Amino acid sequence: MGFNGISGLVSEPGEIPWELMVLYFALALLFVFWYGRKEGGLSAFKTVDYVYIGIGAAFTVVWEFFIGPVLDRFLPSAATAYIGFGFFGRIFIIFLIAGLVRKVGTGMLSMFIFNLLGDIFHYGFSGEPIYTIYETLTYGLLVDIAIAFTHGNLFGIEASADKKATVKKTDTSKNLAEPRMRERVFAALHDRKTVLGIFTGGVLGMSWSLPGVMFSGFFAPFLYGGYVSWASILFTTVSFIPGDIVLGAIAAVVAMRVARILGQ
Repeated sequence: MGFNGISGLVSEPGEIPWELMVLYFALALLFVFWYGRKEGGLSAFKTVDYVYIGIGAAFTVVWEFFIGPVLDRFLPSAATAYIGFGFFGRIFIIFLIAGLVRKVGTGMLSMFIFNLLGDIFHYGFSGEPIYTIYETLTYGLLVDIAIAFTHGNLFGIEASADKKATVKKTDTSKNLAEPRMRERVFAALHDRKTVLGIFTGGVLGMSWSLPGVMFSGFFAPFLYGGYVSWASILFTTVSFIPGDIVLGAIAAVVAMRVARILGQ
């Protein structure tokens, strides 16, 4: 007996114990509510933030479900174990939007809208609300944890106010009186932030390999039943990690460039 295509099986061979999943999502929700109360939640978002998130989530749906699968057809069969244009596009677009908005909640809201539009235009609503919970509190939450960990300066992109304060403070410093010295310091800081941004993007991209383990190890058997092959899960996860890291790093660089063009 099930509900909306959800079998609710928790004792399939090899399945991750449901207690661990409950613990994870309890901690995830605790973080969401705690940080939301601390930083003001969605009230901290501006209209332009919602525009970025909405457009990004919508284009992610178009890319992952319509453009990506077409590009995958041109790949050799052996390469599909390592490359997935649909998912790589998801990483690039969501990370780019996160780099432009840089507020906790960006990741979860983006993935919520992505999942909703995906249900409307591609999947249908069978399996809901499990898929919404999964997409929002795994992929989306990982992005928001990265934003919180970097204090809103994801990929080394600082808020305009922070940049102005830094410039003002630097200009009045006695150690930077000469223009050449000032230029060298700015160049060094820029290079350091670029490296840090690329590193952050790569780490965040690698972290996006983990939700697939949770889906194959728990959500798939929970929804549909079946034997869990951990050898297959491990192979798939390890195979995609290099590509996820590279796409995360590329998205970070592009986000830094676009933020600079937009005057952020």
